[in-house]
Amino acid sequence: MNASVPVNTRGRRITIPRASEEVPWVKWLLIAVSTLFLTVFLLLPLANVFAQAFGKGWRFYLDALREPHTWAAIRLTLTVTAITVPLNLTFGLAAAWAIGKFDFRGKTLLVTLIDLPFAVSPVVAGLVFVLLFGLQGILGPWLQEHGIKIIFALPGLVLATVFVTFPFVARELIPVMQAQGQEQEQAALTLGASGWQTFWQVTLPSAKWGLIYGIILCNARAMGEFGAVSVVSGHITGLTDTMPLRVEKLYSEYNSTAAFAVASLLALLALFTLAVKICLEWKARREHSQAQRL
Repeated sequence: MNASVPVNTRGRRITIPRASEEVPWVKWLLIAVSTLFLTVFLLLPLANVFAQAFGKGWRFYLDALREPHTWAAIRLTLTVTAITVPLNLTFGLAAAWAIGKFDFRGKTLLVTLIDLPFAVSPVVAGLVFVLLFGLQGILGPWLQEHGIKIIFALPGLVLATVFVTFPFVARELIPVMQAQGQEQEQAALTLGASGWQTFWQVTLPSAKWGLIYGIILCNARAMGEFGAVSVVSGHITGLTDTMPLRVEKLYSEYNSTAAFAVASLLALLALFTLAVKICLEWKARREHSQAQRL
């Protein structure tokens, strides 16, 4: 008798039910509950956003997006995102490379600090920057004396956005680099490659999918951040309002159709980001399956 087949005390085989061999009605119940939850809490609100945005027609929708203050909010959001993502990319690569490939004192502390934005409320993070760089803050008088403005200006928006988004690239890359091990890098160094050559030609290509996922998540969060940005922006119309802040201001002014128009643009950006992520995951699985066949 095959030793791998479980038997009972009488020598009879024991049939172990598989997790996938569940009672059919249980499977369909779980599917129905999941579908209902997604429909009520995701699909219906998303459909309502677009229905409200186009409630007065295409012309009003386009005019709402072309309105000067709204257009300024769109430009500011894209500018903040364009600055934030490269900064987080640089930090995420450095942190993941250090944590995934080397052992050093303080490694656990560094991992904990990377997770800090997940534990701290974005509003609290924004308040911390105000207490540091505001006019009444610790560095405020010195900054004012030298003509440097951080709070209620672009630098403050960037700082707040960087804080809430910097875990995403690092958190996607760290498990990938840890799973790779150090054998490939050691082989490259043995063959005479320098440290930078090893990083660019061995380490980074092996972690490219984790890097891309991290960039996508960081980009999505940067465009949609509200709490920390709201505290440091000052809500100056046309100057420090990002798209989420513009939505809140338009809605509070009872211009709900224009608010939903801007919200629909944010939703489109989120859907586009999700579509890119799904395509990349499909491509990664395809490459992995082809590598296994070889």
